Amino acid sequence: MQGLGNRVLVIAFDGWNDAGEAATAAATQVQAAGHFERAFAVDPELYFDYQYTRPQMKTDADGARHLVWPEATLWRPQDRADDVTSLWLLTGPEPARAWQAFASEFVDAALGEDITGIVALGSMMSDVPHTRPISVFAGSENDDLRTLLNLERSTYEGPVGILSVIAQAAEQAGIPTAALWASVPHYVAGHTPSPKATLALLDKLEEITGAKIARGELPADALAWEASIDAAAADDEEMTEYIRQLETTRDTWDSPEASGDAIAQEFEKYLRRRGDGPRGKDDPRR
Repeated sequence: MQGLGNRVLVIAFDGWNDAGEAATAAATQVQAAGHFERAFAVDPELYFDYQYTRPQMKTDADGARHLVWPEATLWRPQDRADDVTSLWLLTGPEPARAWQAFASEFVDAALGEDITGIVALGSMMSDVPHTRPISVFAGSENDDLRTLLNLERSTYEGPVGILSVIAQAAEQAGIPTAALWASVPHYVAGHTPSPKATLALLDKLEEITGAKIARGELPADALAWEASIDAAAADDEEMTEYIRQLETTRDTWDSPEASGDAIAQEFEKYLRRRGDGPRGKDDPRR
């Protein structure tokens, strides 16, 4: 597919970029649906703070106990073909230090794999209703990608995660990069993971890359997730009213006949009800 090419690296990290575990679950689904081999991994001693991301004690099939250290790994698809889009994966916890060196290592590894494009997956808590389709911001700093794939350019200024650091390093190395961010309803923090957001990310990933991605049990899990929140809201009148307000605002924004003035008026009413902005400080659309 034009734009990202047919050797696409998909990136998802645990931590700040992964509200509702939606992004890492999307990468896990891609990996579970294919066959991958480890292509490259960094030395964890250089990048992780073990007081924050602790090693884990595991027991193997023979009953032997051993330590498993946190790692960030580039995975290569074993069943790739030149005439279709193949997805590589970069997964792991967000590093605690030396981000520029960390990004440089993985960009060098991507160049060694002849990666033609990168898609970074993220998710954020937002003031959105769980009853409507999960919105996914699809953006890029690359002019050609925005034109070819109908992507947006973020106007956000503020703190960023490792995804932004890798994306900038990749672009500087000549690898076009896009980012997909799913909006997870902030009031469902107790209903993690969020399979509906994961499903939305995979749908958009398939759309912009042309890769075929199996969804597995995600559609059924997404319906069950939504039903569990419906049940919780049914016993909470304040939560029910809040969700209704979010639905009204979302429906106004999505309405094809809505004018700019109507959207602005509804937005102002929404702000008066909430007393704050519509999105978190880490929203890339700001």
